[in-house]
Amino acid sequence: MPTVGKRPALTPRHLTRTGERVSFIYLERCTIHRDANALTVEDADGTTHIPSATIATLLLGPGTRITHQAMSVLGETGAAVAWVGEHGVRYYAGGRALSRSAALLEAQATQWASRRSRLAVARAMYRLRFPDEDPDGLTRQQLLGREGDRVKDCYRAQAARTGVRWHGRKYTPGDFGSGDPVNQGITAAAQCMYGIAHAVVASLGCSPGLGFVHSGHELSFVLDIADLYKTEIGIPLAFDVAAEGPEDVGPRTRRGLRDRINETRLLDRCVNDIKYLLLPDGQTAADDQAGEQDRVTLQTDQGHEVTAGVNYGSTQVPTDADEAVIW
Repeated sequence: MPTVGKRPALTPRHLTRTGERVSFIYLERCTIHRDANALTVEDADGTTHIPSATIATLLLGPGTRITHQAMSVLGETGAAVAWVGEHGVRYYAGGRALSRSAALLEAQATQWASRRSRLAVARAMYRLRFPDEDPDGLTRQQLLGREGDRVKDCYRAQAARTGVRWHGRKYTPGDFGSGDPVNQGITAAAQCMYGIAHAVVASLGCSPGLGFVHSGHELSFVLDIADLYKTEIGIPLAFDVAAEGPEDVGPRTRRGLRDRINETRLLDRCVNDIKYLLLPDGQTAADDQAGEQDRVTLQTDQGHEVTAGVNYGSTQVPTDADEAVIW
C-alpha cells in the first residue's frame, strides 16, 4: 500500500478550483457507473456521460444506485456527494473526498477556539451579507436580531417586486408539498445552497461542524456559508419562480439556481469568502502554493515543525542543518 506522500493524487489547486465546475447535478431513478474518468447515468431515456471533474456536488435522489467505481472517481476529482430526498429538499447523508492540506482547517479551528475571534468571524459574515451595515461592537443577540429583520425585509421586498402574495415563512419537515409555491421555492433553493456550500467547505478541507453563527450540528459551518447568499440569490430566485406559476416549483428552482450560480461564478466567490473569513490578513492557504506531493510534518515544542518520515530516536529533534535517520 503506498504511503501518503507517494500516492497518486490531484494537486490541491484542483480541489480549490471550484468556480470552474457545474455547481450541482441532481439525479434520481437511475444507475450511475464509471467509464474511464466519466460517470455514466442510465435511466429510462438511455445513457448519459458526465465528465466527473466538472461536478462540484452530486445530489442523489430517490431510486438512484451508484457503483463503487463511480464513487472512486468522484473522490479522486474532489466532488462532494449527498444523498437527498425527493425534489432534493431533504439531506440524508453525505460523502466527500479528503483534501490534502489542513491549512484552512487549522485556521478555522484557531478562530473557532476563542470566543473573541469566533464573534469577530460572525461579525465579518454579517458584513459580507449586509455591506451597508457596520456590525462592529454588536453582541451575538444583536446580530441575530438585525439578521432576522433584514431577512423579513427581503421577503417583503421580493413579494412587492414580483407580485407574489407573502404570508410568512412556513415549512413542515418531511412535507415539502404542504407549503405554498414561494415557500416551496425557498426550501428548494436553501437545500441546494447547502449542498453547494458543503462541496466548497469539503474541497477546502474545512470542518463542516465548526460554525461561527450556527452551532451544535454536523453542518454548522455549511449553514453559515450558505446563508451568506440567501438574501442575494436564494430568496429572490424563489420569488421569481413562484411568480411564473405554481407547477413543478422544486425542479424549476433547482434549474434556475444552477444557472444563477454559474452566471455569477458564486462557487469561486464562495472559496474566496471562506479564505477571507478564516485566514489573517495577508496570509494565504498552503493549498495555493502546494506542489504535487503531500506535505506532512511533525509538531515539536514552541510551535516548530519538522519533517515527517524521519526517525528521531532518543536524540534531540534536529535543526534544518542536522542529519536524521530515515525510517
